[in-house]
Amino acid sequence: MTLPRRALLTLILACAVPLAGASEAPRPATVELAAEAQRAAANDLATATAYHEATATTPAAVATQVNRAIAAALEIAKTYGDVRVQSGSTQTWPVYARNSRSIEGWRMRSEIRLESRNIAAMSELLGKLQDTLAVSQIAMQPAPETRRQAADEATVEAIRAFEERARLVAGTLGRKYHIAHLSITEGGYHPPPVMARMSAEMAMSAAPAPMEAGQSLIGVNINGRIELID
Repeated sequence: MTLPRRALLTLILACAVPLAGASEAPRPATVELAAEAQRAAANDLATATAYHEATATTPAAVATQVNRAIAAALEIAKTYGDVRVQSGSTQTWPVYARNSRSIEGWRMRSEIRLESRNIAAMSELLGKLQDTLAVSQIAMQPAPETRRQAADEATVEAIRAFEERARLVAGTLGRKYHIAHLSITEGGYHPPPVMARMSAEMAMSAAPAPMEAGQSLIGVNINGRIELID
C-alpha cells in the first residue's frame, strides 16, 4: 500500500524529532550567588549653598538690595583661590496683604554655591559670608577621584568574595564551575549635611563655620550565576 505524500512527510518528521532531541546535551546545573564589599572614603570635598533674602516695596528695590549683597559675597569668595564659586538660583515673588489679594511688597532670594577640597578655607570663607548671607546647607562627601579609588578597591574585594563563595558551593557538591553571568553595581552612603540652615542673625561674628569631614562608605554589590560542570 502506498502512503499519501502528506502522511509520509508527517511520519518522517515524527521520526526526526526524537533524534534531534537525543542529540542535545543536557543543560548544566546553575547556582545564583551574591557578594558585597565596602570601603571607607574620606569626605574630602565640601559643598555649601549661601543665600540672601529680602523684601521691598517694588521688584527693582528688592533686586537692588539682594544683588548688592550677592555681588559683595562673590568678591569676597574670589579671594579664596581654593574655593570654586558660582551663582545659584534666583527667585522673586509677590507678598500679598493679609486676607487680601493686593500686593504689598516683593520678596527675592538669590543663592551662590561653593565647593572646595580645602576644608579650612571653606570654613573661613563661610564665616565671613555669614555677615550678610545665610547658609542653607553644608555637605561633606568624597571627591570623585576619592570615591572612584574606594569603589575600585571594594570591587576587587567583592569579586574575590564571589569567587570564594563559588568555590565553596562547587567544592561542596564535588563539582567544578565557571562563571556564566556577573553583574556589578555600586552604591554608597553619604552622611547627612553637617549643618543645615544657619541664618546671618545666628552668626553674629565672622568665626569659621564648624565642619567635620568624616567618612562615607562606598559599597559594591555583585550578583552572578555559575554553571556546575563535571
